[in-house]
Order: sequence, then structure tokens, then C-alpha cells
Amino acid sequence: MVFGTYRNAFFCFAIACISLVSVQSLRAQEELVGPTPAPGDTIPFDIEGYPSASAADTVFKYPHELIADQLSCLQNEIPLSYNNTVQSFINYFTIRKRSYIRTMLSRQHIYFPLYENTLKQNKLPDELKYLSIVESGLNPRAVSPARAVGLWQFMSYTGREYGLQQDAYIDERMDPVKATQAGCRYLQNLYNMFGDWELAMSAYNCGPGNVRRAIRRSGNKTAFWDIYPYLPRETRSYVPMFVAVTYVMNHHKDYNIRPDAEPPFIAYDTIHVNQHLDLELFAKQLNVPLDDFKFLNPQLKRNVIPAHFKNYALRVPRNAMDSLAINRQAILDSAAHTSPQTAELLAAAETAPGRHTASSSSNGRTKVTHKVTRGDALGKIADYYNVAVADIRKWNHLRGSSIRAGQRLAIWVREQTVSSSEAKASPAPAKAKAAPSSATASLAKAPTKGKVYRVQPGDTLWSISKGHGGISVERIKKMNKLRSNELKPGQRLILG
Repeated sequence: MVFGTYRNAFFCFAIACISLVSVQSLRAQEELVGPTPAPGDTIPFDIEGYPSASAADTVFKYPHELIADQLSCLQNEIPLSYNNTVQSFINYFTIRKRSYIRTMLSRQHIYFPLYENTLKQNKLPDELKYLSIVESGLNPRAVSPARAVGLWQFMSYTGREYGLQQDAYIDERMDPVKATQAGCRYLQNLYNMFGDWELAMSAYNCGPGNVRRAIRRSGNKTAFWDIYPYLPRETRSYVPMFVAVTYVMNHHKDYNIRPDAEPPFIAYDTIHVNQHLDLELFAKQLNVPLDDFKFLNPQLKRNVIPAHFKNYALRVPRNAMDSLAINRQAILDSAAHTSPQTAELLAAAETAPGRHTASSSSNGRTKVTHKVTRGDALGKIADYYNVAVADIRKWNHLRGSSIRAGQRLAIWVREQTVSSSEAKASPAPAKAKAAPSSATASLAKAPTKGKVYRVQPGDTLWSISKGHGGISVERIKKMNKLRSNELKPGQRLILG
């Protein structure tokens, strides 16, 4: 105990001696390193395996015994081992990536209270909150090169396995509350599987199968540093990086690292929505910046809650709750329409399977299916349908421009574009024609005479108008007092 007291006194004296020199040295180092990461950046993947310490990394090299002692004081349930690999990461964060730590310090007040409460409820080590810094840089919208998403970087399959819904409208991997709860359950299951937190964290990064393989290759050893050489290269950096981040976040003042300006924490309450809701219009009605809603609800991909979502929990800034309580129904009714900006996004979204009524129309655009034939190219297809190549890639999740014969592409075209293309005197080449939609096929059999029409599965207002003498969509909506383009099978429409 006495030895520890003298050691800490020595450390404080050392800090005082070098503080005057350190500021200028650090500024010089940051200028030499180059541009600093943007606030939304996650930890860069430029350090794997054994990161080497350069001469610049030794500017603030404190005695190893002191750092090991500080780590032992921080250690609780999760081992915080100290060695040269951990020291290299400490150098990395305290010298070359100081700006990254500043950003993490400025964000921790937003997410750490949520992490701490959820970890405590699940009886998990509090230190695991630092794992989210390694995973996502405390950015709920972070997306890794491997397409892992959110604060806890769930892959799509694993996210669904732990109850995180994903479709064209929401991705609950970006929901801070639900993703944190799912992350805690996943970490608990991994710990139950391996009985060791270092192995559990390794499995969180590379999957339990890779950890088991490393254990077998090491001769069935079960300590992290024993199986270290047999783990995937990125995972070898994962646990040492966690130790370094835990250390630096607790001792950042020792290295003269201060947080950036803290973004304000937005207090919120939750309401449950059972109707179509446009977030932009809703924010205007409440006189709240749209960015506040997007910050509180990062899981919403298109700033809209569709009507088929039932009892959906929406976070609303607490300072807007009084206005909402007074005029709740009027505000919700006003936000039940769709703004032009959101309409463009919805037109680009494919309908989620099993969640929508059979419809191929959305906010002035109609979905047609194009079957690729030999000789087709994205440019030719885009020209024919008067859309952008980039949009075709986005609608069909294409990474490049290569397509193959027989492939089916979803194309969202404007209704007037479809109408004008069908009116051309000379038909387009067979390879550029769209395959008839199911809605058009069903209307081919529908009677074109009569005053009333019963909506069939797959019908849209545009397809009905084309099958009944070209009556305009707006006229159909006006005669039937429709407030949107949504139709239900069996619904009766007045057409004349």
C-alpha cells in the first residue's frame, strides 16, 4: 500500500515535470500525423496483429510498471492484461488518435448511462460498455465494411436471431436501446459458452466457431493469450484494443486529452403510433428540428412509420410532449400524409415481404420487373425507363454494374414515364421491355365497363386507371375521397 502511494506520487511529479514540454510536442505530432478522423468515424482498421510503435510513439512513454499498476486498479471481472501489444495500442490512442478519444469522451454521456443500466440489469460487467467504443465509436449509424451495423455492430443474421427487426423502413440494429439489450444477451450467451470474458469478446468479434478452432489448434488451451496466435488477425487486435481503450478512457487526463464539446443530451418520452406517420411533417407540427427526431430514432431509415406497423414506439423530445398532449389527434392526422422529400425515398424502397398489401405503386412511382436478356446493360435499361443507373443499383442492392441474363431487376418508374413509354409507336427492343407486373395481368381480365370496380390483389390506382379507359388517378381519388394511394383487396371504387 505504501509502495503504491509513493509510486502514484512519483507519477504526479513526472506529469508536472513534463507538462510544459508536452503540449508543444503533442501539437507537433498531430500536425505530422495528418488529418484526424471525422466525428462519425469508427476505429480505423489500419492496426492488426502486432502494431509497431514508431519513434513518435515514445514521446509520452510512462513506466510500464505504473501503467500495469493502473490497469490492475481498473480490473474488476474482466482481465486487463498488460504487455507490449497492449502498450502499442495505448500509444496509438494517446498519440496518433488523440482526436478519436476526444470524440469518445464527448459522446459517452449520451450512451454510457444506457449501457450501465442495461449491463447492471443483466448482471454483466460494467467494463463491457467500452466494447462499444471498439465496435462502433459510439455511433448508432456505424456500418462496417462487413455490413455490421449499429452501436454493437450486429450482422443481419445475428441481429434477427436476437429480435432486431430489419426491413425497408427500420433497422433496429441502429436502435440504441434494443441493440444494447440484444448485445447484452449475446455477450451473456458467449460467456456461458466459454466461461471466460476474453474468449467471449473474441467470439463476439469473429464468431464462436473461429474461437473453438483456435482452441483446438493451440492444443485445447483455453486462455486468450495462449490461443492468440491462432485467432483471425483482426481478432488478435480486438481484446488488446479493448484493454487500451478502457485504460485511456479512465486516464485520459494523464495524457492531457480533453473531450470535445459535448453534444446536448435530448431528454425524451415514448409514444406508440398505430398509423402512417411522416416524421418530417410530425416534427414541423411540434416545432421540433427533424434532426432531433432522427437522433432519438436512428433506426428509422426513411423518416416514416408505415401504417402496417402496430403500436410502434417512437421517441419524442420531452419538451414537445405538452403540445402533443393538447393536440395529439390533430397533429397525428396532419402527419398522416407524406412530404415530397419522403415520397422520393419511399418510391425507392422495395416493399418488405409479408408486411404489405399486394401493391406495386408508391407515391407517384410504380414498380415493374425487368428480366435481363443477353446484351442488356444497366445504362440501356436506365435510359429506357428514364431512371438513373445509381438508382437501379440501390433498388437491387448491386455493388457494381454487372448483370446476368435471366436476372430480374426491380425498377421504380414514374407513372407518366410508364404511360409515355407504352404510347410509343414503335415498341422497344425485346431485351429492354419490362415484364408485365401481376397488377397489369390481373387487370387484363377485368371488365373495362361499369361504374364500380372491386379491387383485386396487386391492383394499384395507376393500373386501374389504365385498365378503365385512362381515367386519371386524381379523378379516381377524388370520386372515392381517397387520401392516399393505398388500396385493399375487395375495396369498391367508383369509376364513372
